[in-house]
Amino acid sequence: MSKRDLSEQDICLRYITPAIEQAGWAKDQIRCEYTFTNGRILEYGKLYKRGKRLRADYLLFYKPNLPLAVIEAKDNGHRPSSGIQQALRYAEILDVPFVFASNGDAFVEHDRTAASGIVERELALNAFPDPESLWERYKRLKGIDEEAEEIIEQEYYTEFEGKEPRYYQRIAINRVVEAVSQGQRRLLLVMATGTGKTYTAFQIMWRLWKVGRVKRILFLADRNILVDQAKTNDFRPFGNTVTKIQRREADKAYELYLSLYQSITGPDEDQKTYRKFSPDFFDLIVIDECHRGSADEDSEWREILGYFSGAIQLGLTATPKETKYISNIDYFGKPVYTYSLKQGIKDGFLAPYSVVRINLDRDLEGWRPEQGKVDATGVAIDDKIYNRKDFDRTLVLEERTRLVARKLTEFLKASDRYAKTIVFCIDIEHAERMRQEIANCNADMVAKDWRYVMRITGDEQEGKRELDNFIDPESPYPVIATTSKLLTTGVDAQTCKVIVLDANIGSMTEFKQIIGRGTRIREDYGKRSFTIIDFRGVTDLFADPDFDGDPVQIYIPGTGPVKPPDPEPPIDEPDGGDDGEPRYKYRVADVEVKVVNERVQYYGPDGKLITESLRDYTRKNLRRGYASLEDFLRLWTESEKKEALLEELAERGVLYGALEEEVGKGLDPFDLICHIAYDQPPLTRRERADNVRKRNYFTKYGDQARGVLEALLDKYADKGVEEIEKMEVLRINPFSELGSPMEIVKLFGGKKGYLQAVRELEHHIYANAS
Repeated sequence: MSKRDLSEQDICLRYITPAIEQAGWAKDQIRCEYTFTNGRILEYGKLYKRGKRLRADYLLFYKPNLPLAVIEAKDNGHRPSSGIQQALRYAEILDVPFVFASNGDAFVEHDRTAASGIVERELALNAFPDPESLWERYKRLKGIDEEAEEIIEQEYYTEFEGKEPRYYQRIAINRVVEAVSQGQRRLLLVMATGTGKTYTAFQIMWRLWKVGRVKRILFLADRNILVDQAKTNDFRPFGNTVTKIQRREADKAYELYLSLYQSITGPDEDQKTYRKFSPDFFDLIVIDECHRGSADEDSEWREILGYFSGAIQLGLTATPKETKYISNIDYFGKPVYTYSLKQGIKDGFLAPYSVVRINLDRDLEGWRPEQGKVDATGVAIDDKIYNRKDFDRTLVLEERTRLVARKLTEFLKASDRYAKTIVFCIDIEHAERMRQEIANCNADMVAKDWRYVMRITGDEQEGKRELDNFIDPESPYPVIATTSKLLTTGVDAQTCKVIVLDANIGSMTEFKQIIGRGTRIREDYGKRSFTIIDFRGVTDLFADPDFDGDPVQIYIPGTGPVKPPDPEPPIDEPDGGDDGEPRYKYRVADVEVKVVNERVQYYGPDGKLITESLRDYTRKNLRRGYASLEDFLRLWTESEKKEALLEELAERGVLYGALEEEVGKGLDPFDLICHIAYDQPPLTRRERADNVRKRNYFTKYGDQARGVLEALLDKYADKGVEEIEKMEVLRINPFSELGSPMEIVKLFGGKKGYLQAVRELEHHIYANAS
């Protein structure tokens, strides 16, 4: 066999890997077929599948935390440079400076640093650079001196049952560590909710602590749950060097201090526990959810940071706050790294979402009381037009609350009544009324367990006690949590599948934080996506360019008032007005409220909501690639594995399950596509299977083989074409009753004959499609 006949895998084994090893790279420095994304979650009928994962043929590491080079391999039928563009794309994503491609004859090197003035050159197979030479080039590029090198080379903590940072976490960690090694003292990391900010912070802290760059660390948050989760989980390796500051005590015998900022400051001097530490006591301060207090220069947060101004300060947030009045960037500087929600969904590390927008007549049209109208308690109602911003804040339409609870219940009954759900309300009083109405709509579920729906707000101890159970994937109850502000940020509700918006949210920061409650993926608990049910038009913010873009500084130092005119509300707003006094709300029980329209919007492959009708979107999308029905039929017929083609189309945004809901049940994806894109009358899978039986083409096979094909046809009618293409189908009933997979394959003269019979069956299933 000549070299040109070898597969890409053989080229790697015989030529490329030996050449790398001969250059001095140890086996543990060479990662072959390095997969670095999970593949976007695709909606695929009633199932979910993963899209294509990104995989580099080789990633070369100087140290376990320091990748230096990407290599893309091709078989010998290609030129040595053929894989260089693909390698460059991977190198850009992985933040790796040196890029190579090879076909087994030579290497082509692309130096992204262009330090030598030569961007691209060809190298003999035996001239691949050794680890030290690439490391020296890397150090020159970064300006790394001997002291900085010691810090940068410090490795991760790696005893988390084999867990290692994901590619974007590694980039975030390395960029912060490198910046610190070169003297930067204010740093900002922007990472979408659910992408592991606390774990990333731990690895940064660990590396700087282990190498001795920092000795004492303060981790600041504004929620007890954030501090306790960090101490119990990510920070556990610090062992007995960790303490949580409580009861305003300052025990100076520890190295890692965790604290609520409220625990170490206050209006009175004796409450300012942080002053019991000297200003130079801490070497590193990590501020979790820094979009809250530390963005505001006139805050207790900033008072603490100013006191410890000599410490390295690292801000963590999913949503940096940038307004005309306050700015994270002004204090911390531009983010050293940003990993967005859009990128997280694309990579398959975060869950995609759909949006159900429900418009109510009174919200759109407003309501004006007739002359002399009094509320349920006899109080005269001010004469004005009340609309969405007034409802549940100054005016309660009891039927509106009831309708919201009813629509949520209908959604859960149609999908999953045990889907963890958070309902965001105007305030605590609204959250309590909503709890009551949801309980009434779900009396059967509440009878099974009174915790089916609970109010979880800052003022209610019973609800707060159940917060741990709500966020625990193992705990079935509570299922539904009504809240106002308590659950907007920091709460790790991994299995939350439904977010209900019945609060007026104008802040992009708060909106992003709320959306973040649903972005985590837990496939082991069936959580792969989530649904946002919007009663207030809040999801209009998805169309705002600021929704998922890079943070841009708006604040200009020295301009405008120090405090914004409308300060950020507290974590769980009390049932009162701006002055803290109880807010009176008119209550009206005799005003009818109706649903005007209801629309579902889906997350598209471009990271935006599909705003046109699903039919129009699908038709336009498909016809862009396959102008005519004949083009599509040719592609379908020539495709050996229909499953692979369907996955490719799903990557492009064909939402089979949603289309089936709209067009009709039991339709094959093929028929959905032909009907919606090319106006063909659809057939159900059962009808297609019956048509095949009428042709009676099975008679050319023996009895046993015919039984297998008839069983495959039944499986197609029940489950679809993807199921019959899998060899694994032969291991389950009714096939297992016909013999072992090996015995069944022999009925067709071997595996090749069996696969040919399956393809022929598919041909008959889709015959006369046009």
